[in-house]
Amino acid sequence: MSASDVLHPDGTDYDAFLFAEVGEDRTGAAVTVLSAFARLDLEPWTEARELARLSREDAQVRLTTHFASITDIPALPLTSDSRAARLVPLLPKRAPLRVSKSLEANANNPPIISISWTMAAFIGVLVLTWFFYLAQSG
Repeated sequence: MSASDVLHPDGTDYDAFLFAEVGEDRTGAAVTVLSAFARLDLEPWTEARELARLSREDAQVRLTTHFASITDIPALPLTSDSRAARLVPLLPKRAPLRVSKSLEANANNPPIISISWTMAAFIGVLVLTWFFYLAQSG
């Protein structure tokens, strides 16, 4: 396994997106998506992976929000929406993360057994506390 594989396990899937230019900073240096994410203290490959899992619209909104918060690229906040719209198609297609139906159903209905055991333990602690109180007071 090469060092590149360790640092960037997704290979070059995100290179077109991450190395695309978004503008120039106040010093005139070209800024890429990668360096823009770094300026926001975001891990570029992780953020790109998360964006790729979103719908195009959601990815564009999230990217626009990121760009709007960068202050040292003068033109970026003014054109953040159009730049995001141009960049999102450069993300690789990824299947969105899906939660199984059984997990979704259980999220709203906690298991009764765990509630029963919790209640039993609570009652047990109350009974023991009562016994210790009686033993010390008598």
